[in-house]
Formats: sequence, structure tokens, C-alpha cells
Amino acid sequence: QVQLVESGGELVQAGGSLRLSCAASGRTFTYDALGWFRQAPGKDREFVAAIRWRGGTTYYADSVKGRFTISRDIAKNTVYLEMNSLGSEDTAVYYCNTARGPGLRVGGNYWGQGTQVTVSS
Repeated sequence: QVQLVESGGELVQAGGSLRLSCAASGRTFTYDALGWFRQAPGKDREFVAAIRWRGGTTYYADSVKGRFTISRDIAKNTVYLEMNSLGSEDTAVYYCNTARGPGLRVGGNYWGQGTQVTVSS
């Protein structure tokens, strides 16, 4: 099993930027891709972005395309989510997970604590 620990969430003003980190440990050789997902209050969890570990191909939800950038550091087994031009609609708990399926939009079975991002207007 892969252990994933998210960090970097905080309160930020609208229009600001934030970078989230996700450190992977354990059976890191077993996944093909990692992704970021988020869940806003009262809403279902949704796909945000994903990246293939080998090759680095990236995928984004339409709502964040052009504003968010996902990247990975293979040596550190860490994936990042750089978020710019944040708006109140980006307020959510952000989760890192393995990603699979078409467009890598499906997360793995086990979810961590996530990291809270709150955008104030």
C-alpha cells in the first residue's frame, strides 16, 4: 500500500497563489499516476489534476486549466499542485491519491486526511 501525506493548505486571499505537496511512501512502485482531488462543503469530491509518474503527462479539470499546475519530483516521491488566481470556488479540502481510469480521473480506494484550502474574498 502507498501512504500519501498532503500539506500546504492554508487561508489565502482571492487572487492569490498556493502550492500543495503530497509525499508518497511505501509501495511507491505500484502506481502509474498520482492526482489531486478536492471536496468543497456540501459537494462531492471531484478530480482536479493528475500526472503520470513516468513521462509526466498531465491532466486537468476544465475548472482549473490554465490556473493550476501539477508536477512531480521523482527523487523525492512527491507531487505538487501549484495553484494561481485562486477564487472562492477553489475552497475545499484537497486530497492526493493514486489516479486511474480515463483521464486519470478516478482516485484510489484509500483517502488520507487531505489539506484545507480556504480562499477569502
